[in-house]
Amino acid sequence: MMLIEIVLGVLAAMLAVMLSAWAFGLVVKNGGWTDVFWSYGTGVVLAGAALWPLDGSGNLMRQILIGGFLALWGLRLGAYLHGRVAGHPEDPRYAAFREGNPATYPLRMLWVSLPQAPASALLAVSVVLAARRPEPNLDVRDLIALGILIIAILGETTSDEQMRRFRADPANKGQVMDRGLWAWSRHPNYFFQWLGWTAYPVIALDPAQPVTWLSLIAPGVMYGLLRHVSGVPPLETAMLASRGDLFRDYQRRVSVFFPTPPKDK
Repeated sequence: MMLIEIVLGVLAAMLAVMLSAWAFGLVVKNGGWTDVFWSYGTGVVLAGAALWPLDGSGNLMRQILIGGFLALWGLRLGAYLHGRVAGHPEDPRYAAFREGNPATYPLRMLWVSLPQAPASALLAVSVVLAARRPEPNLDVRDLIALGILIIAILGETTSDEQMRRFRADPANKGQVMDRGLWAWSRHPNYFFQWLGWTAYPVIALDPAQPVTWLSLIAPGVMYGLLRHVSGVPPLETAMLASRGDLFRDYQRRVSVFFPTPPKDK
């Protein structure tokens, strides 16, 4: 199959996933399931795109490497979000949609859910270009990408576990998490999630082949979403509302996204 056909297939599959997420969220009255469905769905669908049979070129082990990581990434993130959503109050980002006129909630959630399908399709461009790199043997670029993927999954897992333990301690109620990786970045989980997507252009990019420049789409899209759209902005707004000056001081001391040494308190 050609690149465009695979990407369109990903789009169709993810539209079905996100419509299911929207309907399920309405039934259980919790829009947070949108994030769970997207994580599981994107991981599984993009793994399938990476593993789609080659047309005579490339390397099966490269496909398995990429497909396996995507499945692991999606299952890990989905399981983490599943634990945060199941049996818990609705995420404030989605609960806010019920304010004012609750009758508009279903439509507003639909407009949150459906755009995530084309986002997954854009990520698929980078994934497929990497999986179908014509080089018949694994080489140093594949090893570098594997290192990036391992660092990304370990960093994201560590960030999430540090936050889980912080929230589980009653002594931290009303406080701001500024320890461990969270002392270097206000959103280390998002940073490491973004970092993982930089592995695909490391594998795929060949300046002599113009189409491979499209492999930069995944890290570009994920940075835009996490840093400027659905990640950092709504969370920081919610933290400012709930923590006030404590969080403002945290903002002053700690980098918003890319990890850097913290400023003195």
